[in-house]
Amino acid sequence: MSSREAILGRIRAALTDVPRGETPEDVPVPRNYRRSHVEPGGDCVALFAERVADYRATVTRTDRAGLPAAIAAALTARGVRQLALPGGFPVELLPPGDWEWHPEPLDVPQLDALDGVITLAAAGIAVTGTIVLDAGPGQGRRALTLVPDYHLCIVRAEQIADDVPDALTRLDPTRPLTFISGPSATSDIELNRVEGVHGPRTLDVVIVDASADPTHPEQHP
Repeated sequence: MSSREAILGRIRAALTDVPRGETPEDVPVPRNYRRSHVEPGGDCVALFAERVADYRATVTRTDRAGLPAAIAAALTARGVRQLALPGGFPVELLPPGDWEWHPEPLDVPQLDALDGVITLAAAGIAVTGTIVLDAGPGQGRRALTLVPDYHLCIVRAEQIADDVPDALTRLDPTRPLTFISGPSATSDIELNRVEGVHGPRTLDVVIVDASADPTHPEQHP
């Protein structure tokens, strides 16, 4: 008997008393663990900004009116000119200027030749300073945020959950989820930090206040 057959046999034996028509959703699972480590009344958006900055990412907070200017300022500071643009990204968010926006589809050599990528997000997690992407509109496929050396991500304040359990309830587990905690980095056995090995070397995050909706921005002169 192979290891696979042994494991499957034990699973079948453990399920012998389960009614045939029962599904996992039919049996509630007690979840008595602490769901959030944010203090009651705490500002999860401020905590998210602090934790993201701890990962050596640059964080900017703005409102809807200031969003295009915040994007322009971030790109100017980095000297970034050519960026990948995922499908479904609201083009009205893009600031006027000399930037070149390259819409999908793009192959890997094309992505590698660009300066960076700009995306929206699916969620943020305050306690861990994590951004979650799910390949939804304005986010694109995983390669889009792994190949370019720079990533500018826009997160709405209302997308930021206190902690991981809360964030998971907001996400679709059937979608391809990517969890980003700061720029890509790794360390060797001597703890020498190297950035940009497995993804973007530089991460900028723009948080749009709760009163702002980056998918329907107002136009301001």
